[in-house]
Amino acid sequence: MSQNPPLSFDALAKTAPNPASGGYPYALKGADLDKNFVYATEDFTADHFEVTTTTGLGGHQQRKVALKAPLPELPTTGTHVLGVVNGALAWIETEEC
Repeated sequence: MSQNPPLSFDALAKTAPNPASGGYPYALKGADLDKNFVYATEDFTADHFEVTTTTGLGGHQQRKVALKAPLPELPTTGTHVLGVVNGALAWIETEEC
Protein backbone atom coordinates (compact mmCIF):
# COMPACT_ATOMS: atom_id res chain seq x y z
CA MET A 1 0.00 0.00 0.00
CA SER A 2 1.26 3.43 -0.88
CA GLN A 3 2.44 5.82 1.81
CA ASN A 4 0.90 8.66 -0.23
CA PRO A 5 -2.79 8.47 -1.06
CA PRO A 6 -3.70 9.59 -4.59
CA LEU A 7 -5.58 12.66 -3.34
CA SER A 8 -5.04 14.97 -0.41
CA PHE A 9 -8.46 16.47 0.32
CA ASP A 10 -6.82 19.02 2.61
CA ALA A 11 -4.54 20.28 -0.20
CA LEU A 12 -7.40 20.34 -2.72
CA ALA A 13 -9.58 22.40 -0.41
CA LYS A 14 -6.78 24.92 0.26
CA THR A 15 -5.87 25.42 -3.42
CA ALA A 16 -9.31 25.14 -5.01
CA PRO A 17 -10.72 27.92 -7.18
CA ASN A 18 -14.34 28.90 -6.78
CA PRO A 19 -16.56 25.77 -6.91
CA ALA A 20 -19.06 27.66 -9.09
CA SER A 21 -16.41 27.79 -11.84
CA GLY A 22 -15.63 24.06 -11.65
CA GLY A 23 -13.18 24.12 -8.75
CA TYR A 24 -13.05 21.47 -6.05
CA PRO A 25 -15.65 22.15 -3.34
CA TYR A 26 -14.42 23.32 0.04
CA ALA A 27 -16.85 21.13 1.98
CA LEU A 28 -16.75 17.34 1.71
CA LYS A 29 -19.79 15.29 2.59
CA GLY A 30 -19.19 12.85 5.43
CA ALA A 31 -21.56 10.38 3.74
CA ASP A 32 -19.39 10.40 0.59
CA LEU A 33 -16.25 9.67 2.61
CA ASP A 34 -18.09 6.92 4.51
CA LYS A 35 -19.00 5.26 1.19
CA ASN A 36 -15.29 5.09 0.28
CA PHE A 37 -14.30 3.61 3.63
CA VAL A 38 -17.12 1.06 3.67
CA TYR A 39 -16.26 0.03 0.10
CA ALA A 40 -12.58 -0.39 1.03
CA THR A 41 -13.23 -2.38 4.23
CA GLU A 42 -11.56 -5.79 4.06
CA ASP A 43 -13.38 -9.07 4.39
CA PHE A 44 -10.95 -11.85 5.35
CA THR A 45 -10.21 -14.41 8.03
CA ALA A 46 -7.86 -12.67 10.44
CA ASP A 47 -6.17 -16.00 11.32
CA HIS A 48 -4.23 -15.86 8.04
CA PHE A 49 -3.09 -12.23 8.27
CA GLU A 50 -0.99 -10.06 10.53
CA VAL A 51 -2.45 -6.61 11.19
CA THR A 52 -0.24 -3.81 12.49
CA THR A 53 -0.82 -0.11 12.98
CA THR A 54 1.68 2.69 12.49
CA THR A 55 1.62 6.43 12.05
CA GLY A 56 0.92 7.26 8.43
CA LEU A 57 0.84 10.39 6.30
CA GLY A 58 -0.23 13.49 8.20
CA GLY A 59 0.18 11.74 11.56
CA HIS A 60 -2.94 9.65 11.03
CA GLN A 61 -3.19 6.03 12.13
CA GLN A 62 -2.35 3.63 9.29
CA ARG A 63 -3.21 -0.06 9.30
CA LYS A 64 -1.11 -2.59 7.40
CA VAL A 65 -2.33 -6.11 6.59
CA ALA A 66 0.13 -8.82 5.54
CA LEU A 67 -0.09 -12.56 4.94
CA LYS A 68 1.30 -14.51 7.89
CA ALA A 69 2.70 -17.08 5.45
CA PRO A 70 4.78 -15.12 2.94
CA LEU A 71 4.64 -16.10 -0.73
CA PRO A 72 7.52 -18.31 -1.81
CA GLU A 73 10.06 -16.78 -4.19
CA LEU A 74 8.78 -16.56 -7.76
CA PRO A 75 10.10 -19.18 -10.19
CA THR A 76 12.33 -17.70 -12.90
CA THR A 77 11.50 -20.19 -15.66
CA GLY A 78 8.58 -22.40 -16.68
CA THR A 79 4.86 -22.20 -15.96
CA HIS A 80 3.67 -22.54 -12.38
CA VAL A 81 0.55 -22.17 -10.24
CA LEU A 82 0.48 -21.18 -6.60
CA GLY A 83 -0.81 -24.03 -4.45
CA VAL A 84 -0.40 -25.79 -1.15
CA VAL A 85 1.97 -28.73 -0.70
CA ASN A 86 1.95 -30.46 2.71
CA GLY A 87 0.33 -27.41 4.33
CA ALA A 88 2.70 -24.77 2.90
CA LEU A 89 2.35 -22.39 -0.04
CA ALA A 90 4.42 -23.52 -3.01
CA TRP A 91 4.79 -22.90 -6.75
CA ILE A 92 3.75 -26.06 -8.60
CA GLU A 93 5.19 -26.54 -12.07
CA THR A 94 2.60 -27.12 -14.80
CA GLU A 95 2.49 -27.64 -18.53
CA GLU A 96 2.38 -24.60 -20.81
CA CYS A 97 -1.14 -23.85 -22.05
